[in-house]
Amino acid sequence: MSATNDILPNHANAPITDTSALGLSALSAIFWGTNFEATRIALSGLPPWTAAALRFAIAAIAILFWLRLSGGLDFRVLRRNLFAYLALGCVGVAGFNAALFLGMQTSSPVTAALIMGTTPLTTNLIDAVLQRRLPAAGAVLGMAISLFGVSLTVGAFSGTRFTSGDLLILAGSLAWALYTIGCRRAVTDATPMQTTAWTMTAGALVLLFAAFFFETPFTALTVSTAPALGAVLWMAVVGSVLAYIFWQIGIAKRGPGATSVVFNLVPVSALVIAAVFGRMPDLYQVAGVAIAIFGILLASGRLPRLKASSASA
Repeated sequence: MSATNDILPNHANAPITDTSALGLSALSAIFWGTNFEATRIALSGLPPWTAAALRFAIAAIAILFWLRLSGGLDFRVLRRNLFAYLALGCVGVAGFNAALFLGMQTSSPVTAALIMGTTPLTTNLIDAVLQRRLPAAGAVLGMAISLFGVSLTVGAFSGTRFTSGDLLILAGSLAWALYTIGCRRAVTDATPMQTTAWTMTAGALVLLFAAFFFETPFTALTVSTAPALGAVLWMAVVGSVLAYIFWQIGIAKRGPGATSVVFNLVPVSALVIAAVFGRMPDLYQVAGVAIAIFGILLASGRLPRLKASSASA
C-alpha cells in the first residue's frame, strides 16, 4: 500500500494525482491562513482558554475518528510513545494554541500569520543548534529578511511597536518548532497521522484542564455568540483536521520539499481573508508580506537559481 493510501480510509482507494495533491496542499495552507481571522471572531464571543480547548476537543475527536476509519488506530503506538506524546501535546498543541489565542487578543491576523510563517526557518535554526552545527548562511539571511518583512507589516519602522500579543505568538512559533523537532527525535515507530492524533488528544486534555482552572467554560458557552462558535467549529474541522490530512496527502505524493513551498500561501491567505472582512491592507503590509515570503523562499533554498547563459559574450 502506498504512503498516500495509508492516510486515506480503507474504502477510499482512488489514486491521487500529482495535480490533486498540489491542490490539496494549497487548500491546507489556505485553511491555515483562515485560522487567524477565525481566532479573532472566536475571541469576540469566547474567552481564550475556552475557545482553544473547544477547538481541540472537537479536532481530537474528529481526527481519532479519521484514524479509526483509515485503520491506523493502534494503541500499541500510544503505549510505546505515551510520555513523548504527553510532552509534545503540552508544548506543541496546548502551548502553541494558548499562545495563539492569548496573543490574538492584541495582535492582528496578518501579523500573526507572518510570524507563524517563519516557523519552518526557526525550526531549522534550532535543529542546527541542537546538532551543534552552523546553520546555512542562506537560512540566516532569509530569516533576517523575513523578520524585516514582519516588522514592516506591523509598522515597526513608523513608530509602532510589537505588541505583547505579537511576542506571545512568537513564543507559540518557538513552541511549534520544538514540537516539530520533538516529533522527529522522541517518537518511534509511528506514522505522522498517529502522532498528530495522539498529541492533539493530549493537548486537548491540557487545554480543557486550563479552561476549567482559569475560566468557566460552561457559562462561557451558554452566553457565546453563533459567529464565535461557528469560528471555533471551522478551526477544529477545516483549519485543523482537514488541513492536516490534506497536507499529509501532499507530502506522501509529492514529498516534503515540494510541498513545503506551498506553506507560503498561509500569510497570503490571512491577508486576503482580512480584506474580505473589511480590513484592507495598506502598501506597507502588502510589501511586508512579499518581503517575508521572499525571505522564507531564500532561506529554504526554493528560489530558482540564475544560470549564466552559455551564449553570453
